[in-house]
Amino acid sequence: MGEELNSNMVRKLRRWNELSQAELAKQVGVSRQTIANIEGGNYSPSVHLALDICHVLGETVERVFGREQERS
Repeated sequence: MGEELNSNMVRKLRRWNELSQAELAKQVGVSRQTIANIEGGNYSPSVHLALDICHVLGETVERVFGREQERS
């Protein structure tokens, strides 16, 4: 369940920032398919990739990938 929440948060924040999957992927140096897999809950990013995604989205790792959102 937590992994699904994480993927939904990535999608939500990407859309909030008006980025396509391809744009986010380019900014963090991965394929669009990798972003799609993260958002679909089919892939857990490395710590480095998670940090890069959070930097682009302007959020903390805890908010995007951590337990903080499970308590919300």
